[in-house]
Amino acid sequence: MDIKGFWDAVLRQDADQIRDCFCMDAYINWHCTDEHFTVEEYIRANCEYPGEWDGEIERIETMGDLSVVAVHVFSCDRSLSFHVVSFIRTKDGKILSLDEYWGDDGTAPQWRVEKKIGCKIPLTAKKFPSTALK
Repeated sequence: MDIKGFWDAVLRQDADQIRDCFCMDAYINWHCTDEHFTVEEYIRANCEYPGEWDGEIERIETMGDLSVVAVHVFSCDRSLSFHVVSFIRTKDGKILSLDEYWGDDGTAPQWRVEKKIGCKIPLTAKKFPSTALK
């Protein structure tokens, strides 16, 4: 499975290329909004979403037929920014199921700022997430 090619198609909102990445009976779940999609519904939701998009894959971990992907997605004018974690299960090189968790990027809540707990993620941890806990 070409995960980078899949995400490129998603960001460009290329319906035909997205469709080619999926098995015929695949399904997609967006857990944060409790939505379940067929491939065609997912393509509509993605390709009819307003605006122009870009992004970058921050991390890919693959274990057998399951890949976990963390992606930073943002509008081309940088007014909107999200992080998504995708669990991609494949069969014969195509996506069989896609479970995604989308989150809006933002600042820490005021109560944590006032308690002076936490800090910004170090740049090295953003570039090399697996080193963040070392």
